[in-house]
Amino acid sequence: MADRPVILVVDDEESIRFTFEAFLTDEGYSVETARNFDEAVSHIGGIEFDVIFADIILGGRTGIDLMREIRARGLATPVVMVTGDPSIDTASEAVRLGAFDYIPKPVNQVTLLRVTKMALMHKAINAEKERYRLNLEAIFRSVKDAIITVDSNMVVVELNDAAEKVCGLTRAAIGRDFTSLSTACNQSCIGALTETIGRKHAVEIARIECPKGGKVISLTTSPLLDHHGAFSGAVVVVRDETRIADLERDLKDRQQYHNIVGKSLKMQELYALVESLSDVQTTVLITGESGTGKELVAEALHYNGVRRDKPLVKVNCSALSENLLESELFGHVRGAFTGAVKDKIGRFQRADGGTIFLDEIGDISPHTQLRLLRVLQEMEFERVGDSVPVKVDVRLIAATNRDLTQKIRAGEFREDLYYRLRVMELALPPLRERTDDIPLLLHHFIGKFNKKLDRQVGGVSTEATKVLMDYPWPGNVREFEHALEHAFVLCRQGTITVEHLPRNIREFRSGEPPPGALGDGDDKMRILKALEKAGWNKARAARLLGFDRKTLYRKLSKYQIDGNFSD
Repeated sequence: MADRPVILVVDDEESIRFTFEAFLTDEGYSVETARNFDEAVSHIGGIEFDVIFADIILGGRTGIDLMREIRARGLATPVVMVTGDPSIDTASEAVRLGAFDYIPKPVNQVTLLRVTKMALMHKAINAEKERYRLNLEAIFRSVKDAIITVDSNMVVVELNDAAEKVCGLTRAAIGRDFTSLSTACNQSCIGALTETIGRKHAVEIARIECPKGGKVISLTTSPLLDHHGAFSGAVVVVRDETRIADLERDLKDRQQYHNIVGKSLKMQELYALVESLSDVQTTVLITGESGTGKELVAEALHYNGVRRDKPLVKVNCSALSENLLESELFGHVRGAFTGAVKDKIGRFQRADGGTIFLDEIGDISPHTQLRLLRVLQEMEFERVGDSVPVKVDVRLIAATNRDLTQKIRAGEFREDLYYRLRVMELALPPLRERTDDIPLLLHHFIGKFNKKLDRQVGGVSTEATKVLMDYPWPGNVREFEHALEHAFVLCRQGTITVEHLPRNIREFRSGEPPPGALGDGDDKMRILKALEKAGWNKARAARLLGFDRKTLYRKLSKYQIDGNFSD
């Protein structure tokens, strides 16, 4: 039988060992024997026993010595002392020190088996209690809320580790009157606990500020009942909701983050992502249409992170030819190419310890893509014309207004580099998807241009504001800023009106894309995507595109788009 209880019998008399072994084996137990203290210690070092019988007298040592050794090893095995004289002081001392029981010699079978069964039952009960205790202790430790229990007299009985972080209470508080403890939020806790103890019911208090520390907490107090249902005290659970309250306040009120302006839901989500990524040293790919503020987001990531005191080096990848870009990124040695009259340190090396921002990453050549991939993998590179590797510690942030997945399908961009860059992606919304930010942007740029141009423009007329809200802004915030600067130049009064706006915005009609907003290829692709999304239903596709039906029909004819349409 694999799960038979294992019993150790320790006695210097062979006849006693034989008798015990015979009685216990016949009952189905597995039995080991030892002649003295040293043999017994050797046994308990290798086997987990369920019960141990030990003679009080073991040559030069005693059964009490053995029991002390068992307890020193942290074993919970019941120990039964066997004595030839049950009246001697050592037997009583053994029980006082933790022996389960003692039995006199000569030992009869009935007594031996009865004590064995009781000892095994005692061990099983204690094991179950210990299992419950360990489970509760693990739960207690893992909970991030402060948990404090008090008895009916408000004396602290127990508390978890989180109580120190949330309430400033250590384990030294156990045994003390809760009302005498100096905590940041004790007044609210005391009131709730007093009501729970007095009326025997739960109390919940949500979102209150602690008198000290500036925390926002919620607390719940509940009565504690013993296994008979009798009231024995109360438990208070305190949750620190400061961060949640701050986030909710930020989502509601934050109108600007770093130099990024906007309070719409999409911008609040963007702020939260930038905030969470600032101190995470991972590669970030910023995507979005031209003019959405990708460079501002890169600056926010750098200047709000741990590298803020190190360089932020920016590179516009589309502004340089392949050879010049390689030299700019990685540097070169003298004589590497015509015109290389001296060594040059590249942008990656200048950014060591800080951040490098690669704008328009979708425009780099396949060869530069391969070199960049190695930098991301190894954090080292060679300067142009050199073979000595240069190690750097750089955080890379890239940005593009291109669809890199489309470029991958066309064989123009490496898929492995794309996934290296896109560890985290921040997709910036176009201005047309956050038009509720336009009044805020107006206020921001009016202040900027009043200062820059030394003007006193007070605002924008209602009609001009409506035109600005209706226009789809293909150039996004950059176009918006330029349009407002144009209006400032023309405005000679205190209010910008429609006549001060650029002509293409003034004359824009809803349903038509603004002049030059989309090339024919992009416009056709946009219409095809809308048709697919609408299940080739023309009316639904027109609504998705913001067109009237006549405009959509004209464009279908223009681009020769045929399909299984429905109306």
